[in-house]
Amino acid sequence: MTEDLFSSHPTLTPPETNEERVLWLRLLRSRRVGISTFFRLMNEHKNARAALAAIPEIARAAGVQDYTVCPEGVVIAEIKAAQAAGAKMICYNDDNYPAALADIPDPPPILWTIGDLTLMSRPMVAMVGARNASSLGTRMARKLAEGLNEAGFVVVSGLARGIDTAAHLAALKGGTIAVQAGGVDVIYPKENAELTDNIGKSGLRLSEIAMGIQPQARHFPRRNRIISGLAKAVIVVEAAARSGSLITAKDALDQGRDVLAVPGHPFDARAFGCNALLRDGATLVRSAADVIEAISAAQPAPRTIPAAPERPDRTLRDTANLHSEILARLGPSPVAEDQLIRDLDLTSQQVTPELLNLELDGKIIRAAGGLLSLAH
Repeated sequence: MTEDLFSSHPTLTPPETNEERVLWLRLLRSRRVGISTFFRLMNEHKNARAALAAIPEIARAAGVQDYTVCPEGVVIAEIKAAQAAGAKMICYNDDNYPAALADIPDPPPILWTIGDLTLMSRPMVAMVGARNASSLGTRMARKLAEGLNEAGFVVVSGLARGIDTAAHLAALKGGTIAVQAGGVDVIYPKENAELTDNIGKSGLRLSEIAMGIQPQARHFPRRNRIISGLAKAVIVVEAAARSGSLITAKDALDQGRDVLAVPGHPFDARAFGCNALLRDGATLVRSAADVIEAISAAQPAPRTIPAAPERPDRTLRDTANLHSEILARLGPSPVAEDQLIRDLDLTSQQVTPELLNLELDGKIIRAAGGLLSLAH
């Protein structure tokens, strides 16, 4: 997500009528409209109705024939499913939209929520970790969650097995938010059915994914950026070398959040990620007091937004052309991101956000060491 886009979308006016909400949802659910495209369209055309009308011509200019936007019936069905589940739609810049999440480079335009919306107005700390957590790890997660609740913090996690489950259970009474990888009405994993129901009653569940959609592999990185985006800091309790928890930690760093980690035994594979984070400068956590001290001591870094002459807006056609160039230069053999940027003869600020969009769309795969390849 580029800074020129970031500087434009905070002025977006949220929908005030049900008709406008339907239009927002139709735009967001239309094929090939991701988050960056949604905000660009709204910025260029000022409202969702005009943006929807413009998409087919934009698609033709990008070489996509017979493009149709998301039918109204599909969106009406999603809204009815939300009503049946007791879910509420929260749109970007709504009064209930969490301020911290609005501040990340790629905020969800629409969230579906079930539960207590007031929790999003309280300070939040995220906790993530291994699904196959150790007994010691789950005990630590529970202790941290309880201590953070007592200090007034809401505990955010991803409703997964292991550390996530332990954190949510311990924070049910004091405040917890579960960010789901599928639809907010979908129970996943199945063994967390009771916990999911309880969070909906006394905490808050939320998701940007359409109602009724089962979690898929590509949804989890998107969910992780919301977990970190909501919070002042992210605590990693246990994490293997390649894990979703480390992706969340990277998202947190990219978003300017504090990253904290619980140390573990070097012989335990579940401690590798935490120990690596600590080696690279993460704050060591022994108790909730360490977390609170780190958050209190942190000073927000100033955000620098380049002036318009240095960073002209890119049109949707330009973006479509850049996506085509990127995909044309990639194949099954991994290519270093730096080399790809040099081959394109562009700056990293121009290319990196679009690589993220293509990755979220499932078109490219990012491997360790910044290597990129086409998705199979």
